[in-house]
Amino acid sequence: RTERVLCVFMFGRSRGLASLFHRSVFTPSFTRSSFAPFRVAQNQYSSEAARLKALRNIGISAHIDSGKTTLTERILFYTGRIQEIHEVRGKDGVGAKMDSMELEREKGITIKSAATFSTFKKHHINIIDTPGHVDFTIEVERALRVLDGAVLVVCAVGGVQSQTMTVDRQMKRYKVPRLVFINKLDRAGSDPLKVTEELNGKLSQNFVLIQLPIGLEEFHAGVVDLVSMKALLNEGDYGEKVREEEIPAEMLEQAKEKRAILLQQLADYNDDIAMGFMEDENYDPPVELVKAALRTAVVERKVIPVMMGSAYKNKGVQQLLDGVLDYLPDPTQVNNYALDVHTQEKVPVISDSTKPVVALAFKLEESRFGQLTYMRIYQGSLKRGDTILNVNLKQKMKVPRLIRMHSDEMEDINEIQAGEICAMFGVDCYSGDTFTDGNLLCTMTSMHVPEPVISLSIKPEKKADANFTKALTRFQKEDPTFRVTYEPESNETIISGMGELHLDIYIERIKREYGVAVVTGRPKVAFRETPTSVSKYEYTHKKQSGGRGQYAKMIGSIEPIRVGEEGDEDFEYSLEREFEDKTHGGSIPPEFIPACKKGFDDVIDEGPLIGHPVVGCKMIVADGGYHAVDSSEIAFRLCSKYAFKRGLLDADPAILEPIMKVEVNCPAEFQNVIIPQLTRRKAIVDDSILTGENFEVVAFVPLNNMFGYSTELRSATQGKGEFSMEYNCYERVSNETQNQLIAKYQEELAEQRKKGN
Repeated sequence: RTERVLCVFMFGRSRGLASLFHRSVFTPSFTRSSFAPFRVAQNQYSSEAARLKALRNIGISAHIDSGKTTLTERILFYTGRIQEIHEVRGKDGVGAKMDSMELEREKGITIKSAATFSTFKKHHINIIDTPGHVDFTIEVERALRVLDGAVLVVCAVGGVQSQTMTVDRQMKRYKVPRLVFINKLDRAGSDPLKVTEELNGKLSQNFVLIQLPIGLEEFHAGVVDLVSMKALLNEGDYGEKVREEEIPAEMLEQAKEKRAILLQQLADYNDDIAMGFMEDENYDPPVELVKAALRTAVVERKVIPVMMGSAYKNKGVQQLLDGVLDYLPDPTQVNNYALDVHTQEKVPVISDSTKPVVALAFKLEESRFGQLTYMRIYQGSLKRGDTILNVNLKQKMKVPRLIRMHSDEMEDINEIQAGEICAMFGVDCYSGDTFTDGNLLCTMTSMHVPEPVISLSIKPEKKADANFTKALTRFQKEDPTFRVTYEPESNETIISGMGELHLDIYIERIKREYGVAVVTGRPKVAFRETPTSVSKYEYTHKKQSGGRGQYAKMIGSIEPIRVGEEGDEDFEYSLEREFEDKTHGGSIPPEFIPACKKGFDDVIDEGPLIGHPVVGCKMIVADGGYHAVDSSEIAFRLCSKYAFKRGLLDADPAILEPIMKVEVNCPAEFQNVIIPQLTRRKAIVDDSILTGENFEVVAFVPLNNMFGYSTELRSATQGKGEFSMEYNCYERVSNETQNQLIAKYQEELAEQRKKGN
């Protein structure tokens, strides 16, 4: 029998749905002796084509607190990979299998990716579980980069939330086919039909129901499958048995109505179904034809099926895995390309183990055995001892060790084939590096890496601590969104990341994993400076100290760059910087123009107001002068630098600050607390939604006013409130704030001069 392989990535995990059973009724963990011990079959495929058709690389992603970790734990339990279920927060002293870090079990969130593998109905399943919190979004980005399909988990009560929309954008970026699983149907206020309407409205895609719930809240018993028109009920102590029966009479009309909508959608993409309805308006296509049509529509990203259940109550998990097999693509149905290193032209990468190997390193992790590199094998196969080429670093190396991961446990393997996921030890590389056999010189396209939005000064309590530097070097290599810079003027080490939680986690890891206590300062916001008017400049640089001197003259203007007209709805401050040469007649010899550009580049990252980078600015050089002997590249470079400084001060420079889109979720009882909190932080409330027991606010807030908000929110909502934050745009600060920032900057400069003396 041909055995399929299912590779499933689990994105993010939640604190909700913490345990399969309530502690007051059941023990904290339990075994399942009826499951056979886990085994991985070897050489089980009749051909390479059969293996590839049976392969799935799937991601499960969602907004935080949607029950993703609970869902992961159920999948591992049902497949026999684990014999006990533990609480997500680890209150029983063990914690969920995929929460291998102590910090994860304490906080009830996923901080870094964890990998495992399993089997379901003799199907091989690889699972990579990544964070759902926006602060750790790079884990989602790099996992989505290597996916063929995805499952988007949505809460049946909360509906479409902030991270739901963020993940949806990420899936669109990588063109990932997907299906939806509406979770938590056992919760009070659950409404999967309303959530489906939200999906179509907010995400603007074609979501179509393929299941209906049999009961909601405490009466939730199973689902109606609109493809087979059967009721599927989970039974047994742990919901491990799926019983099929006829649809309840009271639901039959609703099921027929929803199935008609499903078939109408599929008729647009399948000629057989369309012809059937043309010949007979009561045409009822066979189940296999409906499944085939639905699969085609999903692979082509024209339809997104909506399934549902409750991981907490053990409903719908097995049906979800069946849906993954039936509707999501295998590697042969996804077009992957690499770029030729010489021509930069696209080169097709074929999922075929007999072709030359092409592999992508998409995640790095430090372990007790050295660097662990997660890889997707796009083409060819990889064996232990093979010689491969890191195309990006132009380094040849041998493959010392290949493994499969089960959270923090490992299993050695000798070979990995096309389309699969593995980890490799002992190879020094970076996230995003491409490996080939050395004959094929190409690189896989890179993943999207968002820019950090918050910075923090950091130093060890004890000076010259080698472990401090070692920790920072390791973390920024593992995480492209964690940046470390050194400011020579202030003599500070600056760490930057995606949010307060992101930086807090790394500070705690430095202390726990490296034994280094650190001192931190107030986070530094990424302010920008920009001209607000056009100014003219004329600057002459002269220097004579015996012998050959320096002479350069530049005449031109400093102009603001904007997107749209100020006052218009689509107006925004540009972050671009441009240098334009408009000289003519040889007033400045052409060989000196690059030096003028270098002078502009030298000074553009340190504005005159508060020392932050200048953006939305164009420097035009229109005229100038030179000396046959004293003019040189260095003279024009310095002239450009001083001319820009003078011209910018005459262009009425202003300070810009990052404005964040903030989405707050909390129980409805706290709604009267949230709005005043945000208003005090100068927020502009864009929308507020009260849905059953849940209250959500969307607001735009200056990043400089958001520090400490997580602590304030937790305190005001008894730890039940959550918020996410992402960069929206830059806006001009108020005159009062600008004067305060300038005064503070001048004080810092005076303090530095005093120390220098």
